[in-house]
Amino acid sequence: MTDLDSGRMDELAALLAVAREGTFVAAGRALQRHPTVVSRRIAALEARLGVRLLERTTRQVKLTEAGQRLAARVRAASETILDAEIEASAGAADLRGNLKLAFPAAMGRQWLAPLLPSFLRRYPALTVEIDYSERYVDLVAEGFDAAIRVGVLSDSRLVARRLGGLRRVLCASPDYLRHHGIPVTPQELADHNCLGFTGLASFPEWRLSEGRTTEIVTIQGSLISNDSSALLDAARAGIGILGAGEWLLARDFAQGRLVRVLPEWTFDADGGIYLVRPSVRFTPARTEAFVEWIGEQFRQGPPWSRIEPPSAP
Repeated sequence: MTDLDSGRMDELAALLAVAREGTFVAAGRALQRHPTVVSRRIAALEARLGVRLLERTTRQVKLTEAGQRLAARVRAASETILDAEIEASAGAADLRGNLKLAFPAAMGRQWLAPLLPSFLRRYPALTVEIDYSERYVDLVAEGFDAAIRVGVLSDSRLVARRLGGLRRVLCASPDYLRHHGIPVTPQELADHNCLGFTGLASFPEWRLSEGRTTEIVTIQGSLISNDSSALLDAARAGIGILGAGEWLLARDFAQGRLVRVLPEWTFDADGGIYLVRPSVRFTPARTEAFVEWIGEQFRQGPPWSRIEPPSAP
């Protein structure tokens, strides 16, 4: 491996400055060098690499495709070097910079947001920006460092770490079951008022599993929504039977507001809870810190699995 000497670093810095500023004059001003110095450095870089990096005209300078690729790689390497310097000089406890995260809206607000203060206390110099949304953000295009995703992953550009399983179960309020009866087979759900979540990939079908047995039921009911919290409110009020993730229902189960329906059956059992991040060779230290911390939060099981019923008065 050949070390980068100061001359090669100056050439790459000149390329980045021209890519950022658009002209030799502006690049020279940013580097505090004469424009001819910037031009000579890039010419030397082109000669050394044997490829044209810039298209020059009397009015503007434009990067070639090769120049754009090289500038992007050098820019990423510069950011990695900066992260390494910050980590080396200040130590992991003093990580600085902006960490941009994406959390699922409902789960994020209910279970992840209450955990965040411990992360912020551990790394007080970090600025954490969080987008709470049910949409799947484009981590690469929108500049996110990491995201928590629920369900089945499909984006192969991402590095994924499974934090835990995702169990979806059926439930209803005791009041609903007293008035409408308790279904004992999946097919009996067709005779009940079932609350429909349109975000479910198989909607309006519920694909239920018990071991190796699978039953498919087409549900119908008086309320359909893309908002799981609204459906939860309806289930609490005794409107119908709800199918949802255990993370959404855990507190209601513990408090007795809702009870399991067909407890031996689950649906969409292949899903999971994942931490995902862009597939890049070098991960910033701030992202690695979050990866380690979120893994700690799920190491003993997801937070909702540790909910206990209130003690008797």
